[in-house]
Amino acid sequence: MNGRPAGRRGSIGAAVVWMFVISLLLFWLPLFGPLIAGFVGGKKAGGVGGALGAVLLPAVLLALLFFALGTALTFMPLIGAVLAAGGFFAAMGFISAPLFIGALLGGAMA
Repeated sequence: MNGRPAGRRGSIGAAVVWMFVISLLLFWLPLFGPLIAGFVGGKKAGGVGGALGAVLLPAVLLALLFFALGTALTFMPLIGAVLAAGGFFAAMGFISAPLFIGALLGGAMA
């Protein structure tokens, strides 16, 4: 079919690690570094769904961390929610846009 053994599928965890490492190594390429990292991570994820999960998982975890820390430091869940939303949209909008596109392409090619 697609050149893979029948039982072998992609891994979202491996895709996240590959995306993170390649993004760190190619930080000096503003647009193409995350695009390449997303493409490789999308291929490692094994499909478009897994690739999207690999891109969204770190942003969601960052938002949850911001919510927990913001609530713990201010004792106000509303402040934590505002920080969580800001962290999520900052991670997705500024950091992950090329990573997201690359993951879609790589997942489609897997």
